[in-house]
Amino acid sequence: MSDKLTAKDFASSQEVRWCPGCGDYAILKSVTKALADVGAKPESTVFLSGIGCAARFPYYINSYGFHTIHGRAPAVATGLKLANPELDVWVVTGDGDGLSIGGNHLLHTLRRNVGVKILLFNNEIYGLTKGQYSPTSRVGTTSPSSPSGSVDTPVSPGQFVLGAGAKFFARAIDTDKVGLGEVLQQAHAFGGASFTEIFQNCIVYNEDVFAPFTERKNAAQTQLHLRHGEPMLFGTNKDHGIRFNSDSYTLEVIDAPASPDDVLVHDEGNAVLARLLIDMHMPVALGVIYKQPAQSFEDAFYAHHPTRMQRTKSVADFIKGPSSWVVD
Repeated sequence: MSDKLTAKDFASSQEVRWCPGCGDYAILKSVTKALADVGAKPESTVFLSGIGCAARFPYYINSYGFHTIHGRAPAVATGLKLANPELDVWVVTGDGDGLSIGGNHLLHTLRRNVGVKILLFNNEIYGLTKGQYSPTSRVGTTSPSSPSGSVDTPVSPGQFVLGAGAKFFARAIDTDKVGLGEVLQQAHAFGGASFTEIFQNCIVYNEDVFAPFTERKNAAQTQLHLRHGEPMLFGTNKDHGIRFNSDSYTLEVIDAPASPDDVLVHDEGNAVLARLLIDMHMPVALGVIYKQPAQSFEDAFYAHHPTRMQRTKSVADFIKGPSSWVVD
């Protein structure tokens, strides 16, 4: 009898309580399947979250979990990864939780390259607090807090991540089971901080904001699925390609059969190309956009630590050790 776990083994007994039709359901299914596919173990897996709709995630995964405070999950994850580097630590956050109040904590987790897997559910709105505009909301977004339309310049998660010095950035769509599943597996395998932006549909407060490129009927023409070392082709018959315009220093769409030698080949280690792909409006770049392996923070930390990442005492030993005292 096989001991291999299935997606159902990673689903907790808790009732899943998101709005009917929320994109979070699809993400949850993809995550539990990815955990099974990579051979994860519930006893060595931890999910952490902050505040928001996405933050319910730890309740729905059959593993260890901690629902922390607003924006602070990356800080808690850093401490956990240092305390036990052997754990698979996941951070689930939203565009408000992660890029507003949590932006500072997220920045330092990324620049340090802490070995955690960060999933940012981007629906360009605050869902839990009834639809206020978020850091990623577009100019003109109307909401209870901006009835005349937001005038804020939105944050680009990808540009923020690369600007923070992150070594792994990927993008996926909540309902794309294949694409999201592939990205999750690569994010899990990465040795440092992996950051995955997931376009997530908020059916109540920002429905179909991503429809121009997520609708299945148009997907072939509006989505560019990237794979390292392969030409950047898209379209029903892969008849469109991406070329670098040396005059404007931008990426542009070309007729691939007419100019096959001009079609760019994806190089996920090229940070300049990654920035251009992040800013490309249409088609939208999906998959692993940037990956540059580097030493993780925990490995660097323990390389200079006396224990060399070896546990020498139990918790009880530390409590009774010379750094504790008794108060009469």
